Formats: sequence, structure tokens, C-alpha cells
Amino acid sequence: MRVHVVSDVHGNTEALARAGDGADALVCLGDLVLFLDYADHSRGIFPDLFGTENASRIVELRTARRFEEARAFGASLWRGLDRNAAIESAVRKQYSELFAAFPTPTYATYGNVDIPDLWKEYAGQGTTVLDGERTEIGGLVFGFVGGGLKSPMRTPYEISDEEYAAKIEAVGEVDVLCTHIPPEVPELVYDTVARRFERGSVALLEAIRRTRPRYALFGHVHQPLVRRMRIGVTECVNVGHFAGSGRPWALEW
Repeated sequence: MRVHVVSDVHGNTEALARAGDGADALVCLGDLVLFLDYADHSRGIFPDLFGTENASRIVELRTARRFEEARAFGASLWRGLDRNAAIESAVRKQYSELFAAFPTPTYATYGNVDIPDLWKEYAGQGTTVLDGERTEIGGLVFGFVGGGLKSPMRTPYEISDEEYAAKIEAVGEVDVLCTHIPPEVPELVYDTVARRFERGSVALLEAIRRTRPRYALFGHVHQPLVRRMRIGVTECVNVGHFAGSGRPWALEW
């Protein structure tokens, strides 16, 4: 059995269409939408609306952790525009292309920049969406927990630590634990390019130690200090490099 795993697609539709080649199934751990590309400031919803120069300014402020200034600057650009309508229209365009690129079967959960309410409109029969749920793939039990934790970035699908912990608890013991965000381990949550610690989950870390899955797979942090490490018997793997590399991570058994 061979399953390809991707996360943080961020608009890379062309690579996504090839991600299932040679695999029995594809697993996607979210962040389909590209709002702003930190490597190429000309790509994404934000520069499409406001231009590359303004996108570069937002990246500069966020990288310096000047989040209040970034929010104020962003608010000045949005003034007089229907923000929700503009974003939803752009996200719908991306989703129509991205979901069409999913192979059959695909098992997917949400990222923190995704809009869960829209997924049901675009997920075809070959795509199973799971969040706080589990399913069997090739004799192994996979558990899925989507979204991120509340942060200064205020992305669309951020929930409280308590809500997130409840979803982890609902999944229970599995062979492969699939989440968008990593467990709260410094080496796994620090992004070396953004130069900041992202939000990881303590509840996820505790569940890994307690339930001892074979694998814990996640994304969210695009350039972590460490892409792979072992926590007890569990192999923890960051697969959140797909937007840049276009290569899925392969799980075989």
C-alpha cells in the first residue's frame, strides 16, 4: 500500500494534479488557499487585489512581528471595499481549480487559512473530508484533525485550544495521526524563514505520547528547524513543503 501525503498546497494546482501519481490514495492536510506568498510577493489573493508593493510591506511587518501595524496597514487598504465578498470570490476561484485536481480517492482536512464552510460545495465524490474523525485506509486507521490555534495572524480557521483538544480526544487511538499543525515541540514549530514560532498543539503532543501512533503527519510550518523527529515510538513528519517543492511525502506499508 502506498499513500502520498501533502500539506500547505497554497495554490499549487499543477503539482497537486500529479500528487497522486503512483499512489493508492492521497492525503491532504490543508491550506489549499494562497492568500500571500512570503517567497514571491506577487502571488496570491492579497497582491492580486492590492499589488506587489503593498504585499511586500505586509510581509515585512509580519516578519518583524509588528502585527498591530500590519493589521492597521491592511485595514487601510480594505477601507471602502467589501472584504468578505472579495475574499470569498477569490477563494472560490482557487477551490474550483484545486478540488478538481484531487485524485480519487483523496482524504483531506482543513488548514488554518481554509474556509471549511465552502469545502462541501467543491469536494467531489472521490474526496472524503474529515475533521476530528477517523477512517481506515489499507488496513491502517488514520485520524484527522484540521485547523489551527488562535494566533496574531487571525487566519480564517483558528479555534481555541479547548476545541482543538476535544477533536484530538474524539480521534482517539490511531495508526496514523494526521493534523494540519504540529505538536508543540520547539524544533517542529519554529519557521526559519519567517523567523518565528508558529502555534503548535500541546494536546496533540500529549496524545502522541499517550496513544503512540506509528506516525504523526502535519504541515503548517513551511521551513521548520527539523522536518522529522521521533517522539517515543512515533515518527513525526512535517509534510508542509508542498507549495514550494511540488513533491508529496510517501507512506508505504
